[in-house]
Amino acid sequence: MDNSVIDKVFGILKEEVLKLREPIVSRVAQDYDAFQVLISTMLSLRTKDATTEEAFGRLFAIANSPERILRTPLAEIEKAIFPVGFYRTKARNIKEVAGILVERHGGKVPGDMDALLALPGVGRKTANLVIILSFDGMGICVDTHVHRITNRWGYVSTKSPDETEMRLRQVLPEKYWRVINDYLVPYGQFVCTPIGPFCSRCRLEGYCEKIGVRKSR
Repeated sequence: MDNSVIDKVFGILKEEVLKLREPIVSRVAQDYDAFQVLISTMLSLRTKDATTEEAFGRLFAIANSPERILRTPLAEIEKAIFPVGFYRTKARNIKEVAGILVERHGGKVPGDMDALLALPGVGRKTANLVIILSFDGMGICVDTHVHRITNRWGYVSTKSPDETEMRLRQVLPEKYWRVINDYLVPYGQFVCTPIGPFCSRCRLEGYCEKIGVRKSR
C-alpha cells in the first residue's frame, strides 16, 4: 500500500469504528489519570475488554492511586482483578509498580518510554499507549490486532508486535501513529477477527491481500 491507499484505508476505518465499541482503555483515558490508564492497560493484556472493565471497576473502587495500592493486601488485589488473565502475576506487578512510582517518581507515572519500560509488567504496547493517551505524546501501540491486521493486509511482514511497531515507524505516515490502535482493536474484535474474518462485510477487502486467511465469512 502506498500513502494514497493508506489514506483511503484510514478514512474507511474512521467511519467504520464509530459503529463499534470503543476499547476499555480508550474509555478510561477520557475520565481517569495516567496511573489508572497504566493499570487498566496492564489488566487488559491477554484479557477480553468486558473482563478488564469489570476488574478495573472493582480494583479502583478499593484503591485508585499508587499509595492506596501499596496499602492494599496482595490477596485483596488478586480477588478484585480475578478472572483477568494471569491475575496473580498482574497483581504482583501492580503492587510493585505502585511502590516504584512512590519511591522513584513521587507517586506519578513517568511520561518517557525508558522509565515506563523499567516498570514490572510493562512492555512496549503498554508504554506506547500510556504515552499516547495520558501524555498526548507520539507512539505506535501495537497489540495482537494491529500486528495481525497489518500483516494480513500485506502492509508489513513481521513476526512479533514489537517488530511490527518498528516497521510501522518506518512506513506508516506519522498522522496515523496515535490512532492505529484505536481503529484496529475494535475492528479486529468485531470484523477482522483472528479466525474466520468477516470479509464479506469489510469495506477494506479490496485493499487487503488476506495473508494467512484460510477461511472467511
